[in-house]
Amino acid sequence: MPFSFSAPKKPLSPFAKFRQLDRQYSSSLPSSPIKSPEKEFRFRFTEPTVTNNAVQIKERLLAWCRSKTKEYENIQLDNFSTSWNNGLAFCALIHHFRPDAFDYHSLRPENRRKNFELAFKTADEAGIAPLLDVEDMVVMRRPDWKCVFTYVQSFYRRFKDED
Repeated sequence: MPFSFSAPKKPLSPFAKFRQLDRQYSSSLPSSPIKSPEKEFRFRFTEPTVTNNAVQIKERLLAWCRSKTKEYENIQLDNFSTSWNNGLAFCALIHHFRPDAFDYHSLRPENRRKNFELAFKTADEAGIAPLLDVEDMVVMRRPDWKCVFTYVQSFYRRFKDED
């Protein structure tokens, strides 16, 4: 029996995993509605109640983040993408709950890698699973809002009862 060697595959980054799952989910959705004898049923995210609820959840979480980071320099939280692209928002959010972990005022927006590394390491030490990858965040100037939103939800779940 011949011996074959294949190099180990590099593990997928969290962003790549989100994209892969999103593609899998999108391709597995039925193209036609599910029919019942009484009526036709079609679930759409464009339904006003679902859309409004999703928007409200996003806005509430963003408002919670704003309230926890309002005293911090260089933070303006308008969305779950570009507002988080230099790492300072993550640093401010974790610093609010762990002020002795590092000196926030020594951080600079241009030191993106350092900011992400510090925020993600400190969050991990506080019990927040590392859902984002530093490399992905450094490469992307416009992070996927769904990935950031999911990670920030972890902050909320961990710290909502503190403060």
